[in-house]
Amino acid sequence: MEPDEIERALEATLFASEEPMSVDALAKHLGGLANGDVREGLNSLAALYEKRGIHLVERGKRWHFETAPDLAHLLRREREQVRRLSRAATEVLAIIAYHEPVSRAEIESIRGVQTSAGTLDVLMEAGWIKMAGRREVPGRPVIYATTPEFLDHFGLESRRDLPGMDELRAAGLLDPVDDAFEEAMDAAGNPDPQGDHGDDIEPDEMPQEDAEDS
Repeated sequence: MEPDEIERALEATLFASEEPMSVDALAKHLGGLANGDVREGLNSLAALYEKRGIHLVERGKRWHFETAPDLAHLLRREREQVRRLSRAATEVLAIIAYHEPVSRAEIESIRGVQTSAGTLDVLMEAGWIKMAGRREVPGRPVIYATTPEFLDHFGLESRRDLPGMDELRAAGLLDPVDDAFEEAMDAAGNPDPQGDHGDDIEPDEMPQEDAEDS
C-alpha cells in the first residue's frame, strides 16, 4: 500500500473502532503491514489532525481520536461531577504508579499503615489500577499495576511522563507530611528491604488505616 492509502486505512479503522488500538493490532487488521509503516502513517495522521477539532493521540501505546482539549467544553451538556479520592486512595495510587507492580503488603510497607480492600476496590472501579498477576513467593500475593485508562485520564503517554518529586514540590503539591512520605518511598527503592515482600508483617504490628478508608 502507498503511504496515502495507509493513512486513509488507518483513519477509517480508528474512526470505526470502539477501543484504542495498538500498532500491532492495526498492522494485523490491515493485512499484516509492517509496524514501521503503520507508525509512520499514524505520525503523519497525528500531524494532519494537530490543528483540527479532533486529535489523534497515543496513550499507553494505543492510538485513538479525541476531542481537541480547547473544544471539549462545547460537548459538555451536563456539569461533570468531580470524584475526589481520599488521601489514602491517592497515596495508594501514587505508590502503584511509581513502584508497579506491587502487592498489598508492599504498599502497606511503604505507607506504614494497613490498606483496606475498599481502597483498592475504589481504584479498580475507577479503571485506574488492575490485578497484574501474583508474586512468585510463598503465599503468591496479588500484585497491582496501573491501566491504560490511568494514563489516558491524566494525559500521560507512558509512566515515564509521571512528574518527579522535584516537579511536585515546585508546584506546591508537597507539604512537610508529603516530604516525609517521599523520604520513606526513596528509602524503599525495593519496597521491602528484607526481600520477603512484607509477608511477615503481622496485622497487630501495623497501624490501622484512617477512618476515611473504612
